[in-house]
Amino acid sequence: MDHDLERATMQRVYWRIVPFLFVVLFFNYLDRINIGFAGLRMNQDLGLSPAVFGFGASVFFVGYMVLEVPSNMMLHRFGARRWIARILVSWGFVAALMAFAWNDTSFYVLRFLLGVAEAGFLPGVAMYLTYWFPGAYRARAVAGYIIAGQVAAVIGGPVSTILMTYCENFLGLHGWQWMFILEGVPTILLGIVCLGFLTERPSRAAWLEPASRDWLEARMARERAAIDEDHAFGEFDALKDGRVWALAILFGCALVGVYGLLIWTPQIIKAMGNLTDIQVGFLSAVPPLLGVFGSVLIGVTSDRTGDRKFHLAGVYLVSGLALAASAMAPGPVFAYLMLCVVGFAIYAGNALFWSLNSSLMTGAAAAVAIALVNTIAQFGGLVGPWMIGLVKDRTGSFTLALLTLSAFLLVAALIAVLLRVKPTPRTGLASAAPG
Repeated sequence: MDHDLERATMQRVYWRIVPFLFVVLFFNYLDRINIGFAGLRMNQDLGLSPAVFGFGASVFFVGYMVLEVPSNMMLHRFGARRWIARILVSWGFVAALMAFAWNDTSFYVLRFLLGVAEAGFLPGVAMYLTYWFPGAYRARAVAGYIIAGQVAAVIGGPVSTILMTYCENFLGLHGWQWMFILEGVPTILLGIVCLGFLTERPSRAAWLEPASRDWLEARMARERAAIDEDHAFGEFDALKDGRVWALAILFGCALVGVYGLLIWTPQIIKAMGNLTDIQVGFLSAVPPLLGVFGSVLIGVTSDRTGDRKFHLAGVYLVSGLALAASAMAPGPVFAYLMLCVVGFAIYAGNALFWSLNSSLMTGAAAAVAIALVNTIAQFGGLVGPWMIGLVKDRTGSFTLALLTLSAFLLVAALIAVLLRVKPTPRTGLASAAPG
């Protein structure tokens, strides 16, 4: 009977929460990465060099990093539903305003403000999931919405380039300007919907049967108690925990590759041959499409085995080696195929990272730890896109830049192997060994 209740409860929770978070995260990533497609035309219209474009893409992460920890502390204080809604509305507004950048300075300012508006979103969602999903279910829950990032890249490429092509000069605006507007406004609307749709805690879920509410509240309370019994965490204990810093550096190295590729893949593929913008959009969609399958497959096997760190090491090792092979490829076909291999592996690390990051502590300490790890890790988003632009300016090609991304991914794989964390029991909580 308990097994049936558990299965029914978790199915109901999953299908209530994860699809909505999927849609929200889809537009989060779309508004974050559509700059890569805009760059196919915007750079020429605004006179932006590769180095300027790379810095503008990276400066987003400065604003993001500054407010990441304060944002997650505010979420813990005021509630996930209200705070996530606030983030959605403010970032959608700034994302639409990107259409009106007119030079390098305005480009930098708007990208910085977009990072400020979005700060705390991913850690906030990860924190929210700790209220609803026991540790043994969390990797699949995270994988269920985190793949929206890959789906955004899959759909975003064709959609963005089609909008740019067919909206050109409509009402006197460039196609890339319409792309920013039409992809930013839905996020504002989702923020309004969020207020009425998300439920703060299981105890307030009228859409759950009373027995399901009681079972889930008791299960989550036991997991919190088990973590606190292992170590009673204060609000700022994250600053002293070696696991937090190791995980932050690991994911930061990975994000050098992730965001470097997310922002620059359209222009990398464009450089492979004489391709139209729409062809680039469709070719750019294949690596993240393969990443959807990789994320689901590896998320399920990680939950099944209880292992996080060796799965993380594996995906980053494969990504690093394939990226190096793409950089040194003798021809564009093999180079593109290796990019597809990178896509299959690299995005699977996101779900594993967030599952591990949200399992280290509880309560306010968890809010600080989750946000702190993600804040430090964002150096990868700052370094990756900017570095590619600088190297492209200096060398005229992407070869050296891709080799550098590969090195960062291999370092991430090594750190993952050395992480001091315990496997997640299939029927227990996702625990981590003290650092």
